[in-house]
Amino acid sequence: MRHPVYEWKVGSFQSAIFNWQSAMYLIVGLGNPGSEYEGTRHNVGFLLIDKLAADAGVTVKRRECHSLVGSGAIEGRRSKLVKPQTFMNLSGEAVACLIAKDELAEAGKSLIVVSDDLALPFGTIRLRARGSAGGHNGLKSIIAALGTNEFIRLRIGIQPEHPVSDARKFVLDEFAAVERRALKEILERSAEAVRSVLRDGIAKAMSLYN
Repeated sequence: MRHPVYEWKVGSFQSAIFNWQSAMYLIVGLGNPGSEYEGTRHNVGFLLIDKLAADAGVTVKRRECHSLVGSGAIEGRRSKLVKPQTFMNLSGEAVACLIAKDELAEAGKSLIVVSDDLALPFGTIRLRARGSAGGHNGLKSIIAALGTNEFIRLRIGIQPEHPVSDARKFVLDEFAAVERRALKEILERSAEAVRSVLRDGIAKAMSLYN
């Protein structure tokens, strides 16, 4: 006769295996490839992927679908961390390729896209289950490539306190010194928001982090 504790442990282990086998999440950070774009505001999506990868012990360097990719477990969920190398305006090509390759039938539940947002005050984060591109060319490309805006996105605010006269130049500039000092905490909170989506679901994550 099996002991109840043994039964519970077996059940928990089987549940963990089920989660690993059944739940694949594609976590895509948007940015531009190349050393000249490292540390720029438009690459905050790449920075968050690096943070998630470091925390999970994942290396993001495998080349797949015009992207740098790393696979591993985050919150017990099978996850693929992605940094598209197509440049921002063509991000959708990489994302569509990966979704097709991994046969992810329900992108709305399995795709999480991380982007900067010039309309949000610096350091503010917003989780959404769906929505428009909001003027962001990377999101616009993904929506066009997938034919839907039904996917989870995390937007990280980069809007300064002063007016921006040249938006393109601003997003492609490096973070200011005062912003860099705050960036570690912002990325930590953003990473925890993504982990909450995997652990708790998008509805609860939004109530905790928006």
